[in-house]
Amino acid sequence: MTQSKAATGRTQTICLVILTILAVGAALRWLAPVMIPFVLAVFSALAISPLIQVFVIRLRIPRVAAIGATLLLAVLLFVGIATLVSISVTQLAENAAGYQRKATALLQSTLSLLPLERLGVDESALTGPLRSYTVGALGNMLLGTTTAILDFLSNGFLVLIFLLFLLLGASGQPLHPDSTWSQIDVRVNRYLVTKGVISAATGVLVGTVLALLGVHLALVFGLFAFLLNFIPSIGSVIATLLPLPVVIASPTLSTTAAVLAIAIPGAIQFTVGNLLEPKVMGDSLDLHPVAILMNLIIWGMIWGIVGMLLSTPILVVIKILCEKFEETRVLAALLAGRIESLRR
Repeated sequence: MTQSKAATGRTQTICLVILTILAVGAALRWLAPVMIPFVLAVFSALAISPLIQVFVIRLRIPRVAAIGATLLLAVLLFVGIATLVSISVTQLAENAAGYQRKATALLQSTLSLLPLERLGVDESALTGPLRSYTVGALGNMLLGTTTAILDFLSNGFLVLIFLLFLLLGASGQPLHPDSTWSQIDVRVNRYLVTKGVISAATGVLVGTVLALLGVHLALVFGLFAFLLNFIPSIGSVIATLLPLPVVIASPTLSTTAAVLAIAIPGAIQFTVGNLLEPKVMGDSLDLHPVAILMNLIIWGMIWGIVGMLLSTPILVVIKILCEKFEETRVLAALLAGRIESLRR
């Protein structure tokens, strides 16, 4: 009877945990307009805290002034990125007719190799919709892009507000090295800074190569390479394939340049992701690749692309918190891939 009650209690506990996780996931999805800027601000505060310390300790600047200078740099960077995206969209609209002609010619040359007449398929039925796609039809796309940029700017403004209050509310005093927040601060900060430097180098290299080859939107693709490098496993693949439609439809690129525009960024992503990054970061995260991938999928379902970008640092925080409690240390070991410790 006692064993039966214990088994029933464990079953109830597991069911409650599952229901709680589902409820928290639904709440996070529902509160995404507020939670995403707040979480971005928290991790941004962790990432820029070393820069504030440099201003305070090395340059002898008061902490409030150091926070102001850091936020000013962040705003200038943010405005620069928004301006870059806006200019690139305008450039794409100006060259829309050339892209349309190149895409039509490419489609016709491809269809000419297929036995459409034997299959009873009219070639004009396939090429007609593309020919009718005039420059004026780009209006909806530009309108949607402008709306996305405005949403991005509004979210960025909310992130800056949260970031300002988080930085001003911090004491600036060093934390006890054994405290939970100190461990979170050190490990997440190390990950964000290291990953940021590597991603920035990747974005600069990709953007420079595409610009030298004459690919339109080269700087934007470099920016995407920087951001997508924060998404484990699939981010580098998406960043490599993202310029493909522009490269194929570009009226000014030769075949050699088009091949190089895909091959060289792909080689850069492979070298950084498989050789440089593992050597620099090592096993500092102490997370199993399967746990990282599953966490990526879950946060992608909850918060979309932003959730994918934040999935790894969030998992680091979850693992540190699980290590602090006896009841959840099994989960921490599972996230680290130490299955043998569970068997013991």
